[in-house]
Order: sequence, then structure tokens, then C-alpha cells
Amino acid sequence: MYNVLIPVDRERERAVHQAEYVVQLASVGEPVEATVLHVVPPGRFERSGDVEFEAVEAAVAAADLLSEADVPVDRVVGDGSVANEIVRVADDRDVDEIVVGGRKRSGMVQVLLGSTVHDLLLSTDRPVTVADGATAVGEGQRRLLLPVDRDVNRSLHQANYVAGLPDPAGIEATVLYVFPHQDYRGAPPHEFAEVGAAVKTADRLEEAGVSVERAAVGGEVARTILRAADERDVDGIVVGGRKRSGVQEVIMGSTAMDLMLSADRPVTLTG
Repeated sequence: MYNVLIPVDRERERAVHQAEYVVQLASVGEPVEATVLHVVPPGRFERSGDVEFEAVEAAVAAADLLSEADVPVDRVVGDGSVANEIVRVADDRDVDEIVVGGRKRSGMVQVLLGSTVHDLLLSTDRPVTVADGATAVGEGQRRLLLPVDRDVNRSLHQANYVAGLPDPAGIEATVLYVFPHQDYRGAPPHEFAEVGAAVKTADRLEEAGVSVERAAVGGEVARTILRAADERDVDGIVVGGRKRSGVQEVIMGSTAMDLMLSADRPVTLTG
């Protein structure tokens, strides 16, 4: 059973987009269960015991959409620090993935990560998907882009996330390595086979039954990844997180942050 946590605020449209993403995960026929969580933030007069789930329209809309799609769903209200409560519930339920909503600035294309999402990304080592509703995971064959660097452990986290998704055999994955800024005339050849982390990632995916394209190109990293995602019309981008030496919190590298702010499709940070 693939277990997903969907923390929602009071914005109905965003909550529905999150639920739609999970419904599409479940559309491949393998069992998926979800928890829709609304956290009463600090500073409000109410506490979780005073707030009925059914009184939060956005949460109800998300949960009802999941129920209508035959996805088993728990309806939960919590309180306290929003990011901390999300992490606590995710740990208590040992979820496989947390699906959060993105935000768009008025009149701008960029997704603006709210402070809660940012705090969550820094606080959990579980995969977190930012689903802004622009693109949902498609029915049938799913296409995912895995841009990797030369860190084997980080790249294998990305591969293991994809291998653990419902029906990995129904996924087409592109493992992409970008040789930074090597898109000039006379640049050295871009050989996928010389990047050990990329090779190990592709091999791990193929072992799980995922169909894999191996790609290596040169260019500015974030821009090249976004172009590859557009050219292949992928359903999502799966990126690796980073850990600070000597501490537990995950920090997002500049490329991962650029992708989360710029992509017009779901982006998953695997931790």
C-alpha cells in the first residue's frame, strides 16, 4: 500500500490540485491510501479539538475527491507549528510521500513556495512533491525526468523513490546528466557512461522494471533540465536533496530550488 500525506490549508483550489495528483497516482490500479491533514496554525484562537474537519471547506473538497476516486482517506485536524505537525503525522503514519500545494504570484509564471512548504522541505527526509496543478501525473504510461549530479547516494535516492511508486513498470524515466556550461563550440563529448552516479541510477531503475532513457548534454543546468522536461512532456521532475555535513536538516541546492520555483509541472524532492 502506497501511503500519501496531503497537508492542506484553507485554499480550496490548491487542495483540490493536491488531491488530483494523488488520484492520478492511484489510477494505475495499485492500492494507494491518503491522509488529508489540516493544521490549525499558532496564533489562532481555535485548537485542533475546537475545529471540525468538516468545517474546513478545502480539506473536505480534497478528501471527497479522493473518496469519489475510491482512494481510502483519513481526515485529520492538528494544531501547532504547521511544518512540525506535518512532519509528526508523516512519521507517525510512516508515509511514502508528502504532497503539498504550490503558489503562484499574481501575474507571474513562477511558483512561489510558501514558508510552510519551505520549512517542511528543510525538516523531513521523506519525498515531498510540490503539485501546483499545472500538470498532473498522466494516466497510462507515466514519464518522469530524473536530473542527477555526481553524488551516488543522492542519485540512488531519486531512483529508489521512482522504483517505489505504484506500478513502476508503467513508468518511462529519463536519467539526465548535464555537463555544466559545456554547450559551446568545441566542447568535449558528453558521455553518459562516464558519470558513475547516472549509470547506477539508470541500472537501479531498470532492475525495478522502469523503462529508462539515458541522456547527457551540456549547458546551464537548471535551464537545460527545464528544456528537457518540456521536450519530453514529462509528468514530473524528481530531484535529489542535500544534507549539510554534520547536521540532520535537508538543504535544497540552488538547482533544486530553481526547478521548484520555475517548473510548470510537479517537482519531487526526494531528500
